[in-house]
Amino acid sequence: MVDSSQIREHMDVVSSDDHHVGRVDCVKGDRIELAKLDLQAMGQHHLIPLAWVSRVDDKVHLNLTRDAAKAGWQKD
Repeated sequence: MVDSSQIREHMDVVSSDDHHVGRVDCVKGDRIELAKLDLQAMGQHHLIPLAWVSRVDDKVHLNLTRDAAKAGWQKD
């Protein structure tokens, strides 16, 4: 699992197929809360598990496609 301390507010979250999924609002335990003001969020916070993160550099990279991530994220 990725070290969650590497994940910072406002980092872009991208899918394995290199599409924008969202922007980090904060880390809550073992999940990332995505900002609700991002275009992908449609005005709602969404939660994704840290287990979906494959690596972190200047972005948070997921091990899922954008469609799979959007199908599996939870609304907060």
